[in-house]
Amino acid sequence: MKKLIFSFLFLISLSLTAQIEKVEPPFWWSDMNLSEVQLMFYGKNIAEYTVSAPKEMVISNVNKTENPNYVFVTVQTEGLPPGSYDIRFSKKGKKGFSYSYELKERDPNSALREGFDASDAIYLIMPDRFANANPSNDSHPDLQEKADRSNPGGRHGGDIEGIIENLDYLEDLGITAIWTTPLLEDDDPAYSYHTYAQSDVYKVDPRFGTNEDYRRLAIEMEKRDMDLIMDYVTNHWGAEHWMIKDLPTYDWIHQFPGYKNSNYRMTTQFDPHRSGIDTELNEDGWFTSTMPDLNQSNPLVLNYLTQNAIWWIEYAGLDGFRVDTYSYNDKDGISKWTKAVMDEYPNFNIVGEVWMHDQAQISYWQKDSPVGAIQSFNSHLPSVMDFTLHDAIMSMFNEDDMGWDRGMVRAYDNFANDFLYEDIYNLLVFSGNHDTNRINEQYDGDVDKYKLAMTLVLTTRGIPQLYYGDEIGMRGDKPAKGDGDIRRDFPGGWEGDSQNAFNEAGRTQQQNEYHSFTKKLLNYRKNNEVLHTGKLLQYIPENNVYVYFRYNANDRVMVVINNNPEDQNLDLERFAEGLAESTSGKDVISGEQVSLSDSLEVSGKSSMVLELN
Repeated sequence: MKKLIFSFLFLISLSLTAQIEKVEPPFWWSDMNLSEVQLMFYGKNIAEYTVSAPKEMVISNVNKTENPNYVFVTVQTEGLPPGSYDIRFSKKGKKGFSYSYELKERDPNSALREGFDASDAIYLIMPDRFANANPSNDSHPDLQEKADRSNPGGRHGGDIEGIIENLDYLEDLGITAIWTTPLLEDDDPAYSYHTYAQSDVYKVDPRFGTNEDYRRLAIEMEKRDMDLIMDYVTNHWGAEHWMIKDLPTYDWIHQFPGYKNSNYRMTTQFDPHRSGIDTELNEDGWFTSTMPDLNQSNPLVLNYLTQNAIWWIEYAGLDGFRVDTYSYNDKDGISKWTKAVMDEYPNFNIVGEVWMHDQAQISYWQKDSPVGAIQSFNSHLPSVMDFTLHDAIMSMFNEDDMGWDRGMVRAYDNFANDFLYEDIYNLLVFSGNHDTNRINEQYDGDVDKYKLAMTLVLTTRGIPQLYYGDEIGMRGDKPAKGDGDIRRDFPGGWEGDSQNAFNEAGRTQQQNEYHSFTKKLLNYRKNNEVLHTGKLLQYIPENNVYVYFRYNANDRVMVVINNNPEDQNLDLERFAEGLAESTSGKDVISGEQVSLSDSLEVSGKSSMVLELN
């Protein structure tokens, strides 16, 4: 009898919400700065119903669009305690139903969480290619693409559990923050492993794990004082996204009508001579034919993206965002989105992908930019990626002979333009990522050139970022073999791999040479504030030797990068300003004490990081 009563009550409960297929955000928190929350209810002809709420929860707006399957209900949550609140749907002549919406209790000090900064070293992981700790989720019955490790462009099975299992490896390496390429569901029929064409932005892709697994990753990282950075996509979704298949409004995405590709000319965002059609194609054109372009100028879309971003920060305990294709968005819309996130979390950090090749153009997108101010534009974006330095790194260490604009002069010239940035310490510096050719491919496996590049990345101003596997010399030729080649599986991440590079015994001698150098510099950097926020003093390179100092009131570090194949003898009198009367220093790389009284001998294609006495 009890079972029958329970079944009857369950069926009644189910019928009360059967009209509702989705509610987003699925829950919220009390005591949020963003207390006016726009709830999206989705279900067959749900817009036919009148919406109401308990008297303590004020509904300030109900927005019904041309699609009757959606209703957007804006509720005021300010001052409401945690608990459940019944949202009621009624219609004359029809049986009504209700939805119990939950406000959760917020974690203490959540609003004041500290984002990643120049004290961190970020490790970029493509989860599908890093480590597979749970083979049972490699494929999923509800998702189209199945695992095929033999296909360079297919899904290989790496997952969140694989990252968790290797956190000790990363902590030992000296990493303090992890940026993963997106983990949210991507149901594209092919090439879905990169997950930039998302089909549900409130759900971790089941082939990576669950939402709870993502929270657990953040918790395990927090135990190690490591930051978790989500790769967030504001510009586009995937063609398989459930909302794309039943658009709330025609202008939820940009239509011409239908599809038209972006011209990728981000300069139209600020070009004073730009044409209207060029501007439209950059901002509104689709990134690819399978990635519909979101319309951030539509208030419903902007609200949706803003709430989704804040929801993930609060739910998962995130410490930062990397925003994909930042400068392709509607620039007024993306600046509002960025400001809303930073208003909720004033100490958070967001780095935007602004893939441009001119410092002034990159600077335009950083918060309080002096360049953006020329056009009264402020993105509110704290950090941008230093792509011009990356351009230099891809070339200069292959240039043994220094010319007017070759060799180490490329580095010098890059930093000479730092006056264009508002905050040079909040620039992401890197030698490679998941979209660029592998740095060790560029150097043809020359470990000495890798060491020169890492010396620069890990000792100059800004926030250093490494790409998974670079620290063991992994290679990949994007121009010749495509993206799959620069996104190879990390050796040892799969059961049955012939080699396990996650431990010293499993690495080759050459891999250990890459690894030990990277580990030494990373761990030195981790504990030295002068390399985080110290001022930069640089000298014009001579004979392809670049010398600079990082210094503050208490400490000084002298960095010497000899990109010349021949040994060089430096007259130290020239560097008196940087040495500040220091006569010796300890070379962090070799561990040796070095005299700095008259001259300094530097071996060909080598670097020194001198902690001055």
